[in-house]
Amino acid sequence: MDLFSTIVVLIVFTALSMPVIVAGLVYFGKKKLEHKQIIAAIEKGVPVSELSIGRQANNMKQNKSDGPGWVQDQSKGITLLIIGIGIGVPFWFFIDSFDGGMFNVMWIIPVVFLGNGIGLLIRSRQRKKYEKPEPAQEEAAEQITL
Repeated sequence: MDLFSTIVVLIVFTALSMPVIVAGLVYFGKKKLEHKQIIAAIEKGVPVSELSIGRQANNMKQNKSDGPGWVQDQSKGITLLIIGIGIGVPFWFFIDSFDGGMFNVMWIIPVVFLGNGIGLLIRSRQRKKYEKPEPAQEEAAEQITL
């Protein structure tokens, strides 16, 4: 392998690992901020149990699961489509620059993301069409009509 191929491979792997690195840095910063809040509360004499750090995470988990299922499927499907396109475009240029080779086999990765994204979008349309509204929504609709 020559120097150009080595540099291209390093750039590809660096680009693919950047989202993981950014997510890790965000998580590290969040934990560092929570640690500073705990230390400040201890210095002020506020009990740590009164802090809302743990409760925020629990509320976020509960709110995340709320809402109709079709909305979650739609957002996941769009996300997988974007990831598939984001992986597929560089593969297109690598196949042209390397005259095929091993990158022809690598097309399975963006195809899997694109296929799952399209499947989730189809599922979200079907769920939206046939999903029954929640009882709270039905009561609100009845109150409006009365």
